[in-house]
Amino acid sequence: MQSISTIGLDIAKSVFQVHGVDAAGQVVLRRQLRRRHILAFFQKLPPCLVGIEACASSHHWSRELQALGHTVRLMPPAYVKPYVKRQKNDSTDAEAICEAVTRPNMRFVPTKTVEQQSCLMLHRARHLFIRQQTAVINSIRAYLAEFGIVAPVGRRGVEQLLEVVADTADHRLPEVARACLAALGIQLRALKAQILEFDRRINAWHRSNATSKRLDAIPGVGPALATALVASIADPTAFRSGRDFSAWVGLVPKQNSSGGKDKLGSISKRGDRYLRSLFTAGALAVIRYAKIQGTDHRPWLTRLLTRRPTKVAAIALANKLARMAWAMMARNERYNEPAALAA
Repeated sequence: MQSISTIGLDIAKSVFQVHGVDAAGQVVLRRQLRRRHILAFFQKLPPCLVGIEACASSHHWSRELQALGHTVRLMPPAYVKPYVKRQKNDSTDAEAICEAVTRPNMRFVPTKTVEQQSCLMLHRARHLFIRQQTAVINSIRAYLAEFGIVAPVGRRGVEQLLEVVADTADHRLPEVARACLAALGIQLRALKAQILEFDRRINAWHRSNATSKRLDAIPGVGPALATALVASIADPTAFRSGRDFSAWVGLVPKQNSSGGKDKLGSISKRGDRYLRSLFTAGALAVIRYAKIQGTDHRPWLTRLLTRRPTKVAAIALANKLARMAWAMMARNERYNEPAALAA
């Protein structure tokens, strides 16, 4: 068999597809492999370039194959799709991956470490619990409203409703409904306790990471956003500039330009939705604090708020925070407070 120089590996849960070519681009290998045979197969091959789509379990396989001496490149699936000729299946996907990984202008995803993936799991699990908490609260409010029992919006309102559920002397609730709502109350308290535990774990991870502690100095960037940035960005230098990074997060205008005419719309909302929401929340917090304490010490933000609505200004500020965060990560710098703020 001719020497294999490049492999496109289409990963899955159980059955993997391998497509290999030689240095001239001629196909020399097409085969399916079960999950348990992957490492044994690549151990027998000389070091080569392996392309994988950046999807579920891709970072694990990238680390495993790199340990065997291969060069692994992860690619966003959206960038591989144009190379699929027709009739999508595992074989054509592997061929498309093999073709895409050799393109000189292809964009690659750096492989995350085990520690980065663990921190991201903290964030993802916490975010899931928060969504479940919101769903449980909405259910409690909706069910009690069916019996004419309502409470003010906010945390205190929910506690008032749970007090009604716990009061067996209140005959507005049938016993069956009370049992269901009591179970939801137990679930809500368990979720709140779990969220607090994850907050403590995120703060502990933040204190143990030097880059995360440096990012925490940026106004609007707290431990949650700082740790999410460190865990999500394996290699900040993969972005050419802070503007590229903010575009990856989705905080730049969406373009629909043609014929030399630039048409810019709302933000593109591409990239990482979780990071974008944290940046936006941080920017809104900075604006809210500035309105309370006065905006004289932030001239740029003051001028922006005079001509744009608050939420539009928040997106612009979030863009600025993202570029600042990238510069600090890529250049290993500390936050430099502007002269207007230091005065």
